Amino acid sequence: MTPVAVIITCAAYFAVMLFLGWISSRGTDNQGFFNGGRKAPWWIVAIAMIGMPMSGVTYVSVPGMVGVGGTAMGYMQMVLGFFVGYLVIAFVLTPVFFKMNMASIYQYLDNRLGVSSHKTGAWFFFISKILGAAVRLYLVCVTLQLMVFTPLRLPFILNVVISMAIVLLYTFRGGVKSVIWNDTLKTVCMVVSIILAMVFIAKDLGLDFKGMVATIKGSEYSRIFFLDDVNHKEYFWKQFFAGVFIVIAMTGLDQDMMQRTMASRNAKDSRKNLITSGLMQIPVIFMFLCLGVLLYVFAARRGIAETGDTLFPAVATGAGLPMIVGVLFVLGLVSCAFGAGGSALTALTTSFTVDIIGTKGKSEENVASTRKKVHLAMAVLMGLVIIAFYLLNTTSVIDAVYKLASYTYGPILGMFAFGIFTRRQVRDKWVPLVAVLAPVLCYILQSNSERWFGGYRFSYELLIFNALFTFIGLCLLIKPKKAN
Repeated sequence: MTPVAVIITCAAYFAVMLFLGWISSRGTDNQGFFNGGRKAPWWIVAIAMIGMPMSGVTYVSVPGMVGVGGTAMGYMQMVLGFFVGYLVIAFVLTPVFFKMNMASIYQYLDNRLGVSSHKTGAWFFFISKILGAAVRLYLVCVTLQLMVFTPLRLPFILNVVISMAIVLLYTFRGGVKSVIWNDTLKTVCMVVSIILAMVFIAKDLGLDFKGMVATIKGSEYSRIFFLDDVNHKEYFWKQFFAGVFIVIAMTGLDQDMMQRTMASRNAKDSRKNLITSGLMQIPVIFMFLCLGVLLYVFAARRGIAETGDTLFPAVATGAGLPMIVGVLFVLGLVSCAFGAGGSALTALTTSFTVDIIGTKGKSEENVASTRKKVHLAMAVLMGLVIIAFYLLNTTSVIDAVYKLASYTYGPILGMFAFGIFTRRQVRDKWVPLVAVLAPVLCYILQSNSERWFGGYRFSYELLIFNALFTFIGLCLLIKPKKAN
């Protein structure tokens, strides 16, 4: 696929994205930026939330993961847990957040536990989101560098500046209103690109629909359920319960994710969009995995050695398939990456403005001025982090950042669980210490689990223990009843 074709594809998508951003931003005030003015139709939010968790990393990693480490299609076990997690968010968390009418979900921690707990939750979210969002955009910038900027002899810094400028432009005025409409566009582009990519690959393999189904079903990569070895990282119950708690923590307790559902008119509409999007994610992710099986079958027949994250790009852009497959790949990748980047930037701006700086007692004009400055600063900071990853030029940094992100959601989950399921007050000033110690204990547990527990290896379920340690720590900080 030529650089010109990539540029035309990206430019067409960006034009539509910026147009939607302009349309949705008209007449937007601070509340419109933070929560969409609570006027978004539930079905639009539901469509937007199908693609909400998908980033550029997801787009290339999920298809590639079926042939790595014996995981096959075991990811579907976690996806089933995701839906249960969405039900918990819909019926437990959403009513609480709507009742309190909050711009940021971390204001709940202030009202329930105290200022230190509020700031702790906000800072944990900030660190996780700025690093995670930067990594996701970094990987896409690297792809664009290889496909466009390097052939045109343009520097990586220019790549980052242009990418962040696009993200900043479409979210600067509209905030979450722009994010919702662009996430809807992202979902449509992602689903269409996956379906058509499967169609063209199957056609090249000489398969009709029945043949494609038979090929996927008969492949060594088609295994979904792992029930025979509890020590296996894909063991069903480990993956299922991890999926439940990952969605609760990384969607229900993540300002980035919850800003969309909080844009619904009321808790009932929010519940409908959460259940609908949770259901629809099951077939969408299943299609990603089916595409992965076809990619490995295609690669085996064509002698392509790429695996994992590099398989889909290699097949889509350089394996002799029609150019439309490469166009679809670029369209899906760009829509996922920039949609995730825009929503992360909006959530960071909201949380930093409301939770860390504070808006209480300030006029609408002062809040708007602060919000715009923070939004610009977050875009610059994210760009600098992307450049730092590029200069370090090592994937070990990326692995470390993802591990850090998974650790930071445990304390947030533990604090919210304590606030919702107990009525006790705590010594708020010591909460930051508990939130730091819990991930440290998890690291010690993960490092020694195989030796201590007869070969047992922790997977994503470590998040549950992280939250549990935080919950226990808060129990130790409970004030005597006379002090409550």
